Amino acid sequence: MTETIRTGGCQCGAVRFRLKGKLGRPSICHCRMCQKAFGGFFGPLVTAPESGVEWTRNEPNYFQSSVNISRGFCSSCGTPLTYRHPGGLEIAIGAFDDRSDLAPQIQVNYAARLPWVTTIFDQPVHDDPDYYSKQEQIISFQHPDHDTAEWPTHGLNL
Repeated sequence: MTETIRTGGCQCGAVRFRLKGKLGRPSICHCRMCQKAFGGFFGPLVTAPESGVEWTRNEPNYFQSSVNISRGFCSSCGTPLTYRHPGGLEIAIGAFDDRSDLAPQIQVNYAARLPWVTTIFDQPVHDDPDYYSKQEQIISFQHPDHDTAEWPTHGLNL
């Protein structure tokens, strides 16, 4: 039987991880601390295997956001990476190279949600072809969604 291995990291590539073993339940948390930590409407997280986390390129820095919670992030680009609590470690879903099977299965702190968050996907879709053709011309300096032998700490140098 082969062990599941998953990889991921921050957007600049300064911090990378490898996970071995089964992940816990993916979730989104609506608490204000998660909103601020992710700079978004909620925090998408999945529980990491208890002893299966390996930092393959540097490690996150941590901010103690409450008496028993610390949040890991890349000090170079600011990407939110972890949520560390007395029960274990959770990893930001968006930091995984392959997120396709990590759809949240539960919402945490639902009472603290923004009142309009349940309707955001009911809004019209922006589908101007000129806008998207300009987007395709953007050159991304983000780390690719796979491990690399090397990667500049500040993205590609042009």
